[in-house]
Amino acid sequence: MQLDWIDDILAVIDTGSLAQAAERRFLTQSAFTRRVRVIEEKIGITLFDRSRKPVAIMPGVQALELELRDLSARLRRLKHDLLASADGEAGGVTLVCQHAITTTISPWIVKELTLRDDTSVRVRSGNRDECLTLLLSGEADFAVTYEAPDEHMPLLPQGFDTVDLGIDQLVPVCTPALLDLGVSASIPVIAYPSDVFLGRIFQQHIAPRLPASIVLSPKAETALTLAACEYALGNIGVAWLPMTLVAPHLTSGRLRRVSDLPEQSLRIVMIRLAGSSHVRKDKIWQMLKTHPDFPGGS
Repeated sequence: MQLDWIDDILAVIDTGSLAQAAERRFLTQSAFTRRVRVIEEKIGITLFDRSRKPVAIMPGVQALELELRDLSARLRRLKHDLLASADGEAGGVTLVCQHAITTTISPWIVKELTLRDDTSVRVRSGNRDECLTLLLSGEADFAVTYEAPDEHMPLLPQGFDTVDLGIDQLVPVCTPALLDLGVSASIPVIAYPSDVFLGRIFQQHIAPRLPASIVLSPKAETALTLAACEYALGNIGVAWLPMTLVAPHLTSGRLRRVSDLPEQSLRIVMIRLAGSSHVRKDKIWQMLKTHPDFPGGS
């Protein structure tokens, strides 16, 4: 299946007309119609019902529309990367981020790379162990994750280069209505599972500093910070969330910090495999680690 064929098929799907599709593809209608017939002959099926106005896509082809669009995008990206690698340098960079960071920090990184370095960026998301696995397998060039200040890399520390990008703060927040009730012996909370990174941070660094008189009453549990933020906004309970995520809600007054509960600082680190010899990606690494405008929390 050629990229031109896929784009011809999608042009007809999008316009519902062979004439308009031909115009979109910068061809005369007769030339475009001949191309469609060639595609049908090569594939061995009828793509469109030409007896209907507007022209109708055949049901079997309609069912594959999303796959065709995905394949078009992937082939186009592959073509771009092959052209960009003609001089030995890959055209894009793959970044994998811890879930919470994908929403808060990766937009800044993507903006910096696309504006300053004209780099195509693929962003993937996972838990911290998945981020390291993608680095080791070569499926990602850089990872951006959280670490507690006293934490060390758990896997092959000699095999990674790391650099601190900034500090974020895990802060307890809730709605003003819930805050107005005051800190009582039993506090409704939105919890993280104990087997995810922020759950471990809570158990190891926050829970031991809670006042002995306070009992936490879990109302919901989620591994996703975006979901926990929405639950907090919904007045369900107190949630410990990254400052980079909740800062807009604190500014608007939709959420408030619970000053009587402990907070925890988190290092934001960028990681790559040690010994990188890729000139362009080394330039990207140096640019990001020395940039002064990194949007860390406070």
